[in-house]
Amino acid sequence: MVDRVTATPAALELIERLKARHGALFFHQSGGCCDNSAANCFLPGELTLGAGDVLLGEIGGCRFYMGKAQFEYWRHTQLIIDVIDGHGGTFSLEGPEGKAFHTRSRVFTDDEMAALDRLGPPPVGPFG
Repeated sequence: MVDRVTATPAALELIERLKARHGALFFHQSGGCCDNSAANCFLPGELTLGAGDVLLGEIGGCRFYMGKAQFEYWRHTQLIIDVIDGHGGTFSLEGPEGKAFHTRSRVFTDDEMAALDRLGPPPVGPFG
């Protein structure tokens, strides 16, 4: 099984800390503009998801979404969510922790891409 999104141990640790403090969470990979190009962490209801959002998978038990247009551009890459020190300048929930989620990526191999293509497109919308 090939994951479209994964997380480093540091990211998973921060996710667990945030879940313990706040409860249920979800992620949305921003496309830029005022909220940066970053993996943003939200509480349910803080960001409206809809038919234009693609469910890439889960990290740390939290769903991870990306806008449909951005997904078409990045569909050939695996997102690797990591954590860096400092504030990411986003609307993301981890800001007060002095940490920021950081997205790294790698290009899927031909075999991985073929396996993902066989699965069909990922689900869209908030309920995946």
